[in-house]
Amino acid sequence: MRLLVLSDVHFASEAERARVGHEARVIRNPILRLGALAWRNWVWLRDPCGHNHRLDAIIDRNPEPDLVIANGDFTVDSAFIGASDPAARESSWIALEQLRAAYGARFRATIGDHDLGKMSLFGGAGGPRLDSLRQCVEFLGLQTHWVHDVGQYRLLGVASSILALPVFHRELIPDELPAWEHAREQHLDEIRSALATLEAGRKLILFCHDPTALPFLRREPEVRRILDAGRMECTVIGHLHTPLILSMARRLAGIPEIHWMGVTARRYTIALREAACWKEFRVRLCPSPAGCQLLKDGGFLRADIDPAGTRPIAWERVRLPWDLEPNRG
Repeated sequence: MRLLVLSDVHFASEAERARVGHEARVIRNPILRLGALAWRNWVWLRDPCGHNHRLDAIIDRNPEPDLVIANGDFTVDSAFIGASDPAARESSWIALEQLRAAYGARFRATIGDHDLGKMSLFGGAGGPRLDSLRQCVEFLGLQTHWVHDVGQYRLLGVASSILALPVFHRELIPDELPAWEHAREQHLDEIRSALATLEAGRKLILFCHDPTALPFLRREPEVRRILDAGRMECTVIGHLHTPLILSMARRLAGIPEIHWMGVTARRYTIALREAACWKEFRVRLCPSPAGCQLLKDGGFLRADIDPAGTRPIAWERVRLPWDLEPNRG
């Protein structure tokens, strides 16, 4: 079985492309604003809205996979409130419609942090919105979880930001917290049910956009049972965009939480404090289509899966040329 995995498409509708400099505008401190611009210009991604054509390229290069999984973050999220923003919702709709038109019933998708809303890096604007979760499910047709069995493997997609909700408490609207907590309990019940029916001997391939959720998953008895039995085949993550960030995260695993540098630093260090458990989950990164500005290392993943489990899964990271020309307007 040929599997195609892509992640962090960050498609930009016309309305999102019109918001040039959206990150800098919400940063009041001029020194922080300059630092953020330097980070984006030289390291991360100079033009976050200029890579729509890379989705076309991935589809063109993969006309007939047996299964396609998009691992979250379909919008640039230029208002920082996810799919509750009409412009971001349109971005996600266009990207998802392209994928559904190309792959139909072979297509699965997870929900990423930007799909729900993510507080800006230095500006403290935005955050997860309950309406974004509703729009993801009811309008965009995304699921908080899905299960797909392939012979000796069970593929399971989860919503990482809902699982890691305690990390985002300070970024939520206080009145929405009870509803978020209820959504998290429902999601955990979905995952427990999916894992409780996993037969002995079968292995799990987990699709989880943000690895921040993995320590929370590890606390679940059903997950620990799979980990302890060596039945976690691998966990495919997105979110980090480039192997450079994954490598840095592994080196920083175990650092203490930092509370005095703002919400973003707290969120990142909470994730890194327990990042040592990523090894148990056998984490494999799917890069974003563009990768990062510094290394220009974007692309996607392919895998050849033997349903009988007699051969190891053959994974391939395919790089897209940085100077890729738009071919569909």
